[in-house]
Amino acid sequence: MVSQNPYKLNVTLPSERQIRLTREFDFPRELVFQAMMSPEHIQSWWGQRGSNMKIDTMDVRPGGKWRFVEHAQDGLEYGFRGEFREIDPPGRAVQTFEFEGMPGHISVETLILEDLGGRTRLTVTSEFDSVEDRDGMLQSGMEQGAGESYDRLSEYLATLKV
Repeated sequence: MVSQNPYKLNVTLPSERQIRLTREFDFPRELVFQAMMSPEHIQSWWGQRGSNMKIDTMDVRPGGKWRFVEHAQDGLEYGFRGEFREIDPPGRAVQTFEFEGMPGHISVETLILEDLGGRTRLTVTSEFDSVEDRDGMLQSGMEQGAGESYDRLSEYLATLKV
């Protein structure tokens, strides 16, 4: 059996309405959490390569809203939004996620950052309202987009490491 590369995105389906993403980073958990929860950092790594990310709103607290707009190379814009439900630095955050191109299809994402002694394992579990919503997300190119974003996050973290 071939082992998974922990530094590449691994996508699994733990239940009919869930998608789980896992990936490791060679950086401390506190730094990964900071880069994932700070607008000034997110705009440097979130989204596809070559795109430009605008952070419209990001209020990192329970009940706080967030909204990002990705300006793609082809000139199109893609909006994403949600609300934070839980923030427990540096190991856990729960938020809703909605792609504005498919309004009303809202998932709940639970982010867990596990300390591996100077490295971090990221696990994001997304819970959908239906199998159809989960499958629609899978068919949207989410795996490629998330994989590229997390590769960009790793590259960006290397610029922050002291």
